[in-house]
Amino acid sequence: MQKIAVLTGAGISAESGISTFRDANGLWENHDVNEVASPKGWDKNPELVLDFYNQRRRQLKTVQPNAAHVALKRLEEKYKVTIVTQNVDNLHERAASSSIIHLHGELNKVRSTEYPNLIYDWEGDLNIGDTCEHGRQLRPHIVWFGEMVPMLEPAITICENADIIIIIGTSMNVYPAAGIVGYAKKGAHIYYIDPKPNISNELKHLKNVRIIAKKATEGVPELVESLLK
Repeated sequence: MQKIAVLTGAGISAESGISTFRDANGLWENHDVNEVASPKGWDKNPELVLDFYNQRRRQLKTVQPNAAHVALKRLEEKYKVTIVTQNVDNLHERAASSSIIHLHGELNKVRSTEYPNLIYDWEGDLNIGDTCEHGRQLRPHIVWFGEMVPMLEPAITICENADIIIIIGTSMNVYPAAGIVGYAKKGAHIYYIDPKPNISNELKHLKNVRIIAKKATEGVPELVESLLK
């Protein structure tokens, strides 16, 4: 069975109604990303950070997986598929994809501020005073700017072994995630789906690259139909 690595970014979730800060001059829901997505921002104003992610968590309950998420699940009929996503939402899970790596964390999980391996599922609001089993404050399980990306190595391994790589809805500008496709093995077929594709240095040096300049809800179902045939 051939292996497919699917690399997804904000563009696929945006079509379900989830905001992306890179479409608004660095503002995410009217917040400077450094205020709500950095260790410095957390140290300065944890209440603001918690409120921000509480709002994102509530918003997530109001949106649904779109046609692109659903189509990716269908690939499992014929291929071994692993999704490597930069998104922190759970739309791939809700579309029933079975193998997902979250590079930047998960909105519906929290972790201890002092014991990072203590990670908990979390559906409601997270507040000051919510603690882990050792009495330490919980924080969003999100990889903030300036923090290590713990799932990067597993993601690279998936890409190195993939026969097909599908890139969806990402600018290919945010590192280290953007560099993952550079680990594609020789001969791998690469599809890049985005209405405004950015031909990065990693893509320029690869062969067998097909650009599909369409939004995810159009390009993904079309490609999936083609691959299943």
